[in-house]
This record gives sequence, C-alpha cells and structure tokens, in this order.
Amino acid sequence: MGRNARKRRSPLAVRAVAASAALAIGGGGLVWANFYASAHEENGAQNQTKAAAVQIATIDCPDVGQKLSNVPAGARAGVDKELANLDNQITEAYARLASTRQAQAGDPGFVQNAIVGPLKDKRFAAIDRIRINIKRAGGSGADNLGQFAQCTGVAAAPQTNAGQANNGGQNNGQNNGGQNNGGQANNGQNNQNNQGNGQANNGQGQNNGQGQNNNGQGNAGQGQGNAGNAAGGGQGGNGPVAADFVDITKVQGNAQLGVGANGLPANGNSGSTGSFTTKCGTNGNKNHNTDNVIVAPGVANGAHHLHDYVGNQSNDAFASDQELAAAQSSCQNQGDKSSYFWPVLRLQNGTQDFDQNNDGGGKEGNVGQILQASQAQIKFVGNKKGNVVAMPTALRIITGDAKAFVNGNANANVNWSCTGFENKVQLKDKYPICPQGSAVVRTTDFQSCWDGQNIDSANHRTHVSFVQADGTCANGFKAIPQLQVRLVYNVPAPKLQNGTVVNPYAVDTFPENLHKPITDHNDFINFFSQNTMNQMVNCINTGKKCQ
Repeated sequence: MGRNARKRRSPLAVRAVAASAALAIGGGGLVWANFYASAHEENGAQNQTKAAAVQIATIDCPDVGQKLSNVPAGARAGVDKELANLDNQITEAYARLASTRQAQAGDPGFVQNAIVGPLKDKRFAAIDRIRINIKRAGGSGADNLGQFAQCTGVAAAPQTNAGQANNGGQNNGQNNGGQNNGGQANNGQNNQNNQGNGQANNGQGQNNGQGQNNNGQGNAGQGQGNAGNAAGGGQGGNGPVAADFVDITKVQGNAQLGVGANGLPANGNSGSTGSFTTKCGTNGNKNHNTDNVIVAPGVANGAHHLHDYVGNQSNDAFASDQELAAAQSSCQNQGDKSSYFWPVLRLQNGTQDFDQNNDGGGKEGNVGQILQASQAQIKFVGNKKGNVVAMPTALRIITGDAKAFVNGNANANVNWSCTGFENKVQLKDKYPICPQGSAVVRTTDFQSCWDGQNIDSANHRTHVSFVQADGTCANGFKAIPQLQVRLVYNVPAPKLQNGTVVNPYAVDTFPENLHKPITDHNDFINFFSQNTMNQMVNCINTGKKCQ
C-alpha cells in the first residue's frame, strides 16, 4: 500500500515548528540548535549551534485532553478538532520561542508578553469552544476548563554530569510528584525535580517529577537542553542527547516491566494461561502517516510524528469504523483486521528520509533514517486471576504517553532493553546502548481491564485500565486479553564521546518532547472478526497456545 496515500488533506498543520530547541549548558546559558538548517543540510548530523543569552528553555502547558471525563458522543468531533488545535498552538509557540532569540536576550519580558501571553488567549478561545461543544451536546463539567489555558515559560536548569551512570546503577525511586501508587517507587526512574536538565548526578534519573503539578503538568522541560550534547542534541537539534543513553551492561539489574503500576503483565501460572499470537509483519510495505485516528479523527498530522502501521492497512485520520472493518490486513490470519501502530524509530545518522520536508517529519524535528523492526511479536495473553472475556469490536486502547516528558508519568508505559538482557534490565527513561550482537527491544503490555460498556472514552483512557499487582481488575472492570507487543531492531550502537552522542537513535515525538525514551507509546484498535475473537478467548481460557 505504500505510505498511506491520503484521501483528503486539509491540515490544521504546522508549517513552521520548533525551528530550534534550547539545550542547557554549564553556567546557565543555552545552546540553540537550529533544526531548520540541520533538517535540510546534507550533513545534518554535524549540527551547528550558537549560544544565546536567554532564560526560557521551553513552554509547559496543561494537557486539556486528559482533564476531560464526560464528552457526549455528539460533541466528540468538535472536541477532538479543538484538542488538535491546542497541539498546533503549542507547536507554533515553540517555533516563536525558537525564532526570537535576539529579542528574548534584549527583553526579559519578551517570552511572557509575545509568546506565553498570546498563547494563553488562543488556548482560552479553543478551550471555550470545547466547553460550548460539550454543553450544546448536553454534557456538563466543562465550565472550569479555562483554568488550563495558562502555560508557563520554564527556565533552563544547569547541567549536571550528563551521561554518568553512577557505576551502572539505575537509581530506583520514581516519585512522580508524590504519585507512588504502590510499587511505583522501584521502577528505575528518579523523578524528583529536573527531568529536563538531564540526570541528577546519576545519569539514570529522568527527574520529571513535579509530577502532576500545574494541574497535572509535570515541570518537564526544565532544562529542555538535557545537558551534554554540545553538537546540538541529535540530527534535528531537538534531541536526543548523551544523557538519554546508557550502556546496558553497566546498569544494575531491574527487570520490572512498565512504569510503576502501569504495564504490569496480566498473565501468570494461574487463571487463564493460554495465548494467541498474530503475525502481521514489520511494516515492510512502509505504511506510515502522522495521524492518530483515536485522539484526532479527521485531523491530518494529528500525531505530529510518524507511525508504523501493521495489520489494518486503511488506518488514517479519516478512516471510519466501517472502512477499517472492510480493510486489507497484513496479518497472516485474515480474521485479524486490527490496527497496531507505534511511533517509528529513527537512526540519526545524517540520512534524510522520505518525510524530511513534511509535517510530522523533518518540519517538526523528526529526522533521520526510519528503521524497520526485524521482529514485531504481537501476542494476546490471559489473566492470572481467572478467565477473560471477548473484546468489543472497534475497542481503542492507547498505552503510554507521547507527551510524558511534559505531562509526567501518570500514563507512561515504556520498556527499553536489549536481546539477552530482557530478564535483567528494563529501562524507562534511557535508550540502551547494546553490546555487539545484541539488538534493541521495545516491549509494551497494554491495559487489559475493560469497563464492559465503552469502546472509547473522553480522554481515551478511562474505559480501560491496567491490572493491579495481583492481576485483579478494579472498579468492576472485566478482564480482557492483554495485548503484549515486542519490537526488535538491529541498531548500530551509538557512541558517547566527550558529553555528546554520535549517531543516536530515537523514537519520533511531539517537538517539545525532545525524543525522550519515556514518550514511547503504542496504539491498538480491535477489528478481529467475532469468530477469531471467540477462538482467541477460548485458547486463552483453556490454556492453549494458538496462532
């Protein structure tokens, strides 16, 4: 099918985004890496940078979509459009922040007066349209959304020992702004106070942790620059940086999957012990787009980053459920027309891929060679407490958070490792540097508790939930098959040299999220035939291994 030719394109899209990203350096200054230049130069990996005496590194805005709990069906389309508009406004504000360095240096109030203030006005208008949409459709609870219009300019923090692994130890203790949630304290992320400035002397702490301050917004971006990459922070100038990588052979063992209570395996040696594997390929036909039909239906470039798609071959922003149900599938079992999609992984080696000049691609800092996974293992498993029930057709599940760098870790769900190390080390806020002969692995265990009624929810989260530590589903939710995705990539090992990283790899992200590993995420829409879904449930509940 190729790169998902569009039926109709009317992007709200960003034409100029994040022309440069601010990188914190010692002494409190900033390095600004212009990725308009590097994204279009032949030798983009050799980024040119220049210092600017400014104070504000990034802009931190509340995620309005995560505040919505009750959006009537009749308001969904309008609300989704305005949420996508809010994303575009933030992206445009970053472009403004990046392109006015001299003005900022000469006027301490410039960012507030020329960027943050006007952004608040635009956001308030969009949020008010959300309120009106909800009210007209008979909904309630949206009257106080205006409080989330205010964004904050966040100053860069000083550099601290980026890339130092503290004898390989992974500092346990993700505090996440006080949200321990039982067990979240030992997932290997030290989310105390400075996610943005890199690693607080241990090279492993993501330090995002203002957690859910500012109405759920972690004070991420504090030091957008993530100290340590004087060459500009990746091929696109907006990350990753040396502090985002660690030699996996030097990391203290910690094989817990997921982030805190998110992403725990549902299966075990009891209950429903079977499994169902579906083989859908590794996107060898290069089916890509920058849409997200779950969170931004009808909006081109709603994801602001590129996705790999396997399974359903018709997934784009404009696809209806009827079109998805009738689509072609890359899965061997043609009873599976489900859509599985995730952000692409890129090698930032100076290569300019097909989307170099596209929205969601090079225009938004997502640059480099797109890597195809060598393996994409898609498996559904049971629940260690008992039987599972069938998923409803068109059930949507988003796992992980593409904005976790700025949102905090409440919805994060990510695992990075290397073949040969998966039962020893699972990283959350670090990309692994794998030894020779070992491949990079991304693993995701999805939510597997369903409310028994809805195929989606206002914030695309609350209709499903993760199992609890003992495997039970809370709040009367029903156990459904848990989707477990394992992606393997043959990636040349990056090299850390003098505080910089050479030939890094990274997932695509929203521009302001700087290609942080914590932003990895995965998406699923169920379009198994009823017969195949019933077969899956039977296999899982009777302990069989099926495919």
